Amino acid sequence: MGAWLNRNIIFISLSAMFADLGYQTIIAGFPILLVLYFGASPTLFGLASALAFGIGSFFGYLGGRVGDRYGNRKIAIIGNLLIPLLSLIGLAVSPVMAIALYCGGWWARNFRTPSRRKLLSDSAGKSSKTKAFGFLHMLDIGGGMLSIIALLILLGRGLNLKTIFLITALPILLSTMFLLFVKPSKSKRKKNGGNVNVLAKGNANAYKGVIIATALYGFSSYSLGFPILTIAKSSTSILGIVSYLIYMGVSAFTGYLIGLNAKSIIKVLSFYGYIISAVGSLLLGISYALNLGLFPMYISVAVLGFGFGVIETLEPTVVSIASNTSNSMGFLTASRSLGLFFGNLIMGILYVINPFDSYAYAAVVSIIAGIIICIAGRNFRIK
Repeated sequence: MGAWLNRNIIFISLSAMFADLGYQTIIAGFPILLVLYFGASPTLFGLASALAFGIGSFFGYLGGRVGDRYGNRKIAIIGNLLIPLLSLIGLAVSPVMAIALYCGGWWARNFRTPSRRKLLSDSAGKSSKTKAFGFLHMLDIGGGMLSIIALLILLGRGLNLKTIFLITALPILLSTMFLLFVKPSKSKRKKNGGNVNVLAKGNANAYKGVIIATALYGFSSYSLGFPILTIAKSSTSILGIVSYLIYMGVSAFTGYLIGLNAKSIIKVLSFYGYIISAVGSLLLGISYALNLGLFPMYISVAVLGFGFGVIETLEPTVVSIASNTSNSMGFLTASRSLGLFFGNLIMGILYVINPFDSYAYAAVVSIIAGIIICIAGRNFRIK
């Protein structure tokens, strides 16, 4: 694949793959467990997602701060070791217990994310960061795809959803093992504290634009549990989960190709990331409102996956070029999580009133995010 694919990038990406192999099963199954198994309202699922993502913004920021101070490898490992709290949802006997474990595991995931991204950024040359983050995203989401395939097979064989959740602890622990093989790179800390490079005004503006845009993307985003529920209620739980497989498959393929070929990073992020995501949300809302059936809903989810693949590859690339610190990656994680907090609350409320309204709202805010990053990053330079 090229000289850029070194030992660290491979091990970090494998860690990401096995982590998703575990917890993506829970992300897909949690709304079904909460709403269809425990009988909770979709609004409670929205609240659970908001708590996980919202308070997770603090843990993302904290992880970035302590990563720069105590070592990113150490912080990534500590956070990863706590992610199996998600797996313990299999022992939950009430919605409250399930939500508490869901939040705890997700907060641990956010805590380790900035440090993992910083380790990857340090391991890639400046011109190879897009390729490295694209490769990470491909394996990351590839692991998620395998987890959904396994979930579908196990459910088809009649295995209980809670038992499947407990099994997911194994790949997540393997994910931590791969981080043990990562050798931290030596990088010099910027004198200005590492938030932005004051000598590159265009890049500083792009960094600020990404932080604002990713918060708005969070406002426009929602746990894919909402589309899963939409499709599951229109057909079956299995077909609802299949939509998640489509989403991740398109996302993984897109992230890898964008990583290899993206040249005008800001324009691609704006139009093929945020605005395409808006199109996907609107199509999903229209498909539901007009009762167009399963195929248009799957197409909508595929469009959402395309946009997500672009965003997850290029957002951290822009931040790592403009400000290569764990702290800046922490701001990125916190910004997205804070947006997701309000986004999931609003989605939960609007979804109960009218699912179309929730998806239309998501589309409008995502378009605004695309416009902001396009303006803020117009003078962004890689070199």
